[in-house]
Order: sequence, then structure tokens, then C-alpha cells
Amino acid sequence: MNYFVTGATGFIGGHVAQQLLAAGHDVCTLARTSPQVRKLEELGYTAYLGDITDKYSMRPAMEGADGVFHIASWNRLDARDRHLAEQINVQGTRNVLELMKELRIPRGVYTSNICVFSDTRGRVVDETYRYYGPHRNEYDRTRWIAHYEVAEPMMREGLPLVIVMPGVVYGPGDTSALHDAFVHYLKHELPVVPRDTAFCWAHVDDVARAHLLAMEKGRPGETYIIAGPRHTLVEVFEIAEKVTGVKAPHWHPGPGIMRLLAGMMQVVSKVTHLPEDYQPESPTLLPGVTYIASDQKARNELGWSPRSLEEGLRETLWFEKQQLEQEASLR
Repeated sequence: MNYFVTGATGFIGGHVAQQLLAAGHDVCTLARTSPQVRKLEELGYTAYLGDITDKYSMRPAMEGADGVFHIASWNRLDARDRHLAEQINVQGTRNVLELMKELRIPRGVYTSNICVFSDTRGRVVDETYRYYGPHRNEYDRTRWIAHYEVAEPMMREGLPLVIVMPGVVYGPGDTSALHDAFVHYLKHELPVVPRDTAFCWAHVDDVARAHLLAMEKGRPGETYIIAGPRHTLVEVFEIAEKVTGVKAPHWHPGPGIMRLLAGMMQVVSKVTHLPEDYQPESPTLLPGVTYIASDQKARNELGWSPRSLEEGLRETLWFEKQQLEQEASLR
């Protein structure tokens, strides 16, 4: 089979593309620069110059595809560039799905995120839940629009599309704010994690496998949460201590103190230089929010079974420790 994948240079998209190749499929994808095209070709993909914000630049790569995986997104939690977030997350999604329709591609999988549910305030929601209200950041807001005002209406009109919804995705090779938090933890530089903050956690290989299962077994017009097991941040670092021996942060302030700390850091950032990896809405500063949902439907209908967080963290943190040791040996 021949699959078109957006976001193959990213974390989830790269793993989906790798699993497709390993299964014997052909993968076509896009890159915005010639060096990126060459790098993708070295990995075994057929790559084209193009961008999801330019609809017809995607046509040569998408023509003749048996299926489309639309995974690319703008995922900066602290994104203040409203135009760029909308251009990529909203208009880019519209471009991909419209072209899929025009080219009569028989199946597609669109990667949304459980962030469209916003803070569930401790409630474990499912695919039937819908959030109305203000959003915490531009990422959540634009993903909500892409999900509910672009993808779902096109599915109702007959587009043979399946939506999958990850939560927090972790694993070796991650470059997100979560990765930064894990690195600071391993370096004994993470003094605090907020009490009550909780997410769903899925290893990137399991999330990629869920994409392939959705393409193979998912019912067009349906949505599947692929978010993995639920854990508070406190539990996450307790598990991390168990598998690494590195002491977990033992200060777990409530939402009020965390908001005060975050506000102070916002002020500090305006008058002095902060580390490049500082993000004001990183997982270590989200005060008491819960982005949690049930993946039971994906387990039942797709046969998906994600690994435990302990198993996934053991691999991930071992990888990060090796990276730190290699960096230290080069100094």
C-alpha cells in the first residue's frame, strides 16, 4: 500500500512513517526544505518539497495514495503567534482533507488531541464529550477548531476519515517541554511538580501503532481516543524514581501556589534571560489541570493495548540518561 503522511519529520509522524515502512508499505511525505527532503529520502521515504499550508504543493505527493495520515501540527504550548497556529492547525488540516476528497483517496486518519476537551476537572471523558468555553492556549484553541469545525463536518459529508486523539506522548527522541522536564529531573534540577495535575500517557511507539490500527480497522466517521493510562505528575515522578533511583521532587504545591510561581516566571522572563527550554505552560507549571480521557473504545474496536507507564518510562529515562552521559563525556 502507498500512504501519504504529513509530519514525518516530527515525533509522532516519524514513528508512524517508520512503522509503515517496517510493515512493507510505501510512504510519501513532505518537507519544507531540500535538505529535509534528502534526509527523508535517506530514511526510505519518497519525499517532495511542499507544505500543508500550500494546498496544491501537496498534490504530487498525495496523488495515487491508498490512504492519508494527517499528523502535522503546530504544537508550541506557549504559542502566541495566533496567525501561525491557525495557518498550520486549522487551514493546514482543511487543505489536507479537501485534497484527500478531491483526489478520492479511500481512507484517512487525522491526528487530533484530547486537548480539545480542555481541563476535564477530574472527570474521565470519552469520545462523546464536547467542551465549550475558553481555551488555555492557542494550541488547544486551534486544535479544537480543526477537530470540530473542519474534520467532523467533512466526515458527516462522507469523507472516509477516522480521527485519533492522543494525550501526552513520550518516548526516546522527544523534544517537547516534557522531555525538558525529564532531563531537569535526571539532573536533579526539578524542584517541584504540582499536586493534582494529571494527564493520559502513551509511549510514542504505541501511539504510532494505534494510527496503523485506525487505518486498518477504524470505522470511517468515528473518533478513537488513544491516550493511554492516566497518572498524576506526582505519580509519574514517583515511578521515575522507582526505575532510575533518582529522587523525585517532594514539593507538591497546589494550584494557587503554582499559579503564583508561573506568574512570577512570566515577570522574570520580561526582564532577564531564561533558558531556551523554558516554556511558561510546560507540564511542570500547569496548576492542577486534568487532561484525562478513556481509551476503552480504541481497546475494544481497534485491539489497541498500550504499555504501562512504568515500562515506557524505564526505556525513555534510560535513553535520556545515556544522552546526558554522552554529552558529559564530550565536555
